[in-house]
Amino acid sequence: MHEMGIVLHLAKTLDETAVEEKITKIGKVTLQVGEVSGIMTDLFTDAWDYFKGRHPVLSESTLVIEPIKAVTWCDGCKKEYETVLYGKTCPYCGSGETWLVRGNECVIKEIEAECEEPDSE
Repeated sequence: MHEMGIVLHLAKTLDETAVEEKITKIGKVTLQVGEVSGIMTDLFTDAWDYFKGRHPVLSESTLVIEPIKAVTWCDGCKKEYETVLYGKTCPYCGSGETWLVRGNECVIKEIEAECEEPDSE
């Protein structure tokens, strides 16, 4: 299950960001996940819920997952199409000269957080 590895990497990244930005608490993390990324979002959420308790800055956080539709480009006819419906073969011209434009990524879109109060002198 590679979801655990991704969650561990995400938690480490958020821990590092918290230190750099003086974040004391993360309330919500919005993650964009491509539909052909190979990430099973239900397993990812379960792994998040498990590991967030081991990272104090994340302990009360929620995870929001926004799907990204997979889109493929055809070099033959210069059109885009839905990857999941048609795969590597272009539905317009039958070409196999295609490549994925988007839909395999996993991106932190937004972090809602509380920061330390600045020292006032």
